[in-house]
Amino acid sequence: MLDVRRLRILQHLAAYGTVAATADALHLTAPAVSQHLAALQKEAGTPVVEKHGRTLRLTAAGELLVAHTEVILAELAAAESGLAAMKGGRRGTVRISAFASAARTLVPPLFERLNGTDPAPDNGTGAARDLSLRLSVQEPDEALDELHKRSTDLALVHSYTVLPRSVPAAWEQTVLMEEPVLLALHPDRAGREGLTAGQPADLSRLAHLSWLTPGPETSCYEMIQRACGAAGFVPDIRASSSDFSVLTALAAADAGAVLVPRMALPDHTAPLSLHPLVRPVSRTVFTVSRAGTGKHPDLRAVLDLLNETATALDDRTGGRPR
Repeated sequence: MLDVRRLRILQHLAAYGTVAATADALHLTAPAVSQHLAALQKEAGTPVVEKHGRTLRLTAAGELLVAHTEVILAELAAAESGLAAMKGGRRGTVRISAFASAARTLVPPLFERLNGTDPAPDNGTGAARDLSLRLSVQEPDEALDELHKRSTDLALVHSYTVLPRSVPAAWEQTVLMEEPVLLALHPDRAGREGLTAGQPADLSRLAHLSWLTPGPETSCYEMIQRACGAAGFVPDIRASSSDFSVLTALAAADAGAVLVPRMALPDHTAPLSLHPLVRPVSRTVFTVSRAGTGKHPDLRAVLDLLNETATALDDRTGGRPR
């Protein structure tokens, strides 16, 4: 009979890539991991890993076992979530990985609610205040990788209409909000381009502008490249920063134009002329958790609070209904 603990080690090896990293993630020694893998191969009656240079890689049998292990672990997680719900316990730690503007806008109200410092009515969430949160700010791809490695419990990520994001079908997703991508310009620059505040902008008529973009390692950079490409030009990039507050400050100094998701706009900045796009681009913000974990009371409480926060933000900024 196959040992679930050893299957879990194999699944971690698939996610982390090396015996050393797997051992570190599972708080085991490398020799112990190797011994468990050797024992699993005996149980399976066929090699599940093979040497590839100085590393190990999965055989076809190993990949098959990992696929089934994901299902087994999801069922175990669902069972644990069901038991926790029956007990009504909410005393754990929820680890969140979130992209920067979500970490700035959506996550702080969670801490306020859980710490009891939110002046708003409790609305029945007081029972969740003994939860502990751990936040890591990461780009969506890195957050999903951490979720795959089981180093985080909840990934707060985004996708664009021009840049869809692939997520394993078995994982649980909850859409929080959809927000427009806006063109931000200095008001005088907007006037020279014939744009009044709030007027939709046609990017194909703005190819001559200098552009301000996030770093090329971000999906927001790729979004801008695709939006400009669809308008028929490659943007002439004047400055690059992964901090949208820097980019909008530069736009307010008339250093160039920037495409910015609504939620990434700083709370306080110099005056900007903001414009939706004639060919709209929007960003969907959503959570992802591993299969079977979404009904755990701790994670459920965090998801409910995130939904409330996103709904309130949509109400304040005139976002689209989900």
